[in-house]
Amino acid sequence: MGFFSRSSEKQLVPWEDLTSEQQLIDAVNATDIAVFIFKHSTRCSISTMAKSRFEREWNTPDFQFKLFYLDLLTYRSISNKIEELTGVQHQSPQLIVVNNGKVVYSESHSAISATDSIQSLTKTN
Repeated sequence: MGFFSRSSEKQLVPWEDLTSEQQLIDAVNATDIAVFIFKHSTRCSISTMAKSRFEREWNTPDFQFKLFYLDLLTYRSISNKIEELTGVQHQSPQLIVVNNGKVVYSESHSAISATDSIQSLTKTN
């Protein structure tokens, strides 16, 4: 173990690319699975820091979920659809969690927390 090594192993974050409006509609309407949507601008250093922090903090929950990654620069129309379907105003970076068709967590920038987003679901289940 080196001087800068961490003693705990980092978990892999199971990102699924969000690339179509139909995929989004199906996810938001799902009743059997929690849906995390991380909106990320690949040109923004704040977005990159928020994503890195989220990944370091991620601890896979013990319930069914999907974790979507949205590249805002490539799929801006999907971001607009997220706002339309959830009522959550667009920001970047942003994390939105939907459970049973309802938004249970929505934060942006440095307020994004993997731990808090997972806890928001354990409080609603």
